[in-house]
Amino acid sequence: MKSKTEARRQAILKAAAEVFREVGFDRASMSEICARTGGSKATLYNYFPSKEKLFFDVMHQAKAFELEAIVGALNPNADDLEQELRHFGQKFLAVLYSPEAIVVRRLVIAESRHSDLGKLSFEQASVPLERQVAEFLKKEMKRGNLRTADAKTAAMHLLGLLESELLQRVLLGVMESVRPDAMSGAVRRAVDVFLFGYGRR
Repeated sequence: MKSKTEARRQAILKAAAEVFREVGFDRASMSEICARTGGSKATLYNYFPSKEKLFFDVMHQAKAFELEAIVGALNPNADDLEQELRHFGQKFLAVLYSPEAIVVRRLVIAESRHSDLGKLSFEQASVPLERQVAEFLKKEMKRGNLRTADAKTAAMHLLGLLESELLQRVLLGVMESVRPDAMSGAVRRAVDVFLFGYGRR
């Protein structure tokens, strides 16, 4: 029974992803998603109480597991912290600047004025990510590889630096895609600045 329930949930997410991709969040309707899955609206709302929650789960499923795996792979026992941060930054930006992730991010920003979608995205995606990175940095502080500081703030600084050069250009469509060399350069400079501020001197 549980497998059938999960299969149904996945079918709804798949149909919703298609609808959101085709018409955007605002024009997407729960009725259309229902029609594609062949179920009733009551069933759909049993799984997802709102369009915002459904959209978030589509987004979360698309990229959250990748990001979780990338952050989880950070090795607090690595011999070379600079190399570890660069490796993390490269994989992190590759996920964030994938075409699917860019589309989702733009939709979240556009809809945050009209719904709780932005808040939901922040609380269930950004906050856990910051927390995981902060845990890694806290261990590096205890090892003496970074100066003692507030790990949460340090995590926000690291993540912000990684996106500082390219984020605005990507979101505003100035860059349609990010070249690997541009990403590598941005990561290298971000890590350099982070270690200059937080590294042991």
